Amino acid sequence: MTFRSGFACLVGRPNAGKSTLTNALVGRKVAITSDRPQTTRRVLRGIVNRPDGQLVIVDTPGLHRPRTLLGERLNDEVRETWSSVDVVGMCLPADQEIGPGDRYIATQLSFLRRKPIVAVLTKIDTIGHGLVAERLAQVAALGEQVGIDWSEVVPVSALTGEQVQLLADRLIVHLPEGPVLFPDGDAAEEPLEIAVAELIREAALDGVQDELPHSIAVVVDEIEPREDRPADRPLTDVRASLFVERDTQKAIVIGKAGARLKQVGTRARAEIEALLGVPVYLDIRVKVAKDWQKDPKQLRRLGF
Repeated sequence: MTFRSGFACLVGRPNAGKSTLTNALVGRKVAITSDRPQTTRRVLRGIVNRPDGQLVIVDTPGLHRPRTLLGERLNDEVRETWSSVDVVGMCLPADQEIGPGDRYIATQLSFLRRKPIVAVLTKIDTIGHGLVAERLAQVAALGEQVGIDWSEVVPVSALTGEQVQLLADRLIVHLPEGPVLFPDGDAAEEPLEIAVAELIREAALDGVQDELPHSIAVVVDEIEPREDRPADRPLTDVRASLFVERDTQKAIVIGKAGARLKQVGTRARAEIEALLGVPVYLDIRVKVAKDWQKDPKQLRRLGF
């Protein structure tokens, strides 16, 4: 059997289902998800290990019209990723008409010469079979309009798992022959502090008001096993700073008498304990970093 290994990049406009699809392909959670657009802020890698190949899925932030320095940097990172992978999967959500954002991204992808581009129609569980056929025709027309000869067109549902394995099959076909790239077989390639910070941010995004999602950033300050604990009762201390841009946003995140922050901590702690495999004491401090999305110094401090 020919063994193939390499990188596949999932691209698309914000909220096209890239992160949910990444998790479905990998088989476990490696990327946070939210119904808020532009949830993904970092290039994340999930590893799919199969007898016929090792597929490294690269989930990127949604390409969008930037309004801040952070947005510009995220877009630059997306385009840099496109040029370095072996195959690109463009995600188009089936529950929405193809719009200007999709056409813009497809046009940009059309300049990638000699690189296979797979059209992925996501969220097919949200529409009827008749509409799936209509959307597939629109995807084909989009390729003709911008000059992309789709290598494959695959409709999938990350939620139900429908055709997810078929998508993995079709992506692996376009990888070069080669050895295993990650011998330890880890499902994700990401520093622990970043993974934990993302889980806290995901919990904080749940139910917040429209102006808040883009203003939230999380930095993990410490992950340390607590000393003097018995071997059968370990405890890990996790201390994190959650940054917003204004005092009014800080009040919203904390909530009346700290109720909302307590909810965030409860949800995040459960996810972190599942990740680390041990009980966790989670301490989240909410801080204000004024207009951090537009400030180069603040962006560096927050890891962007």
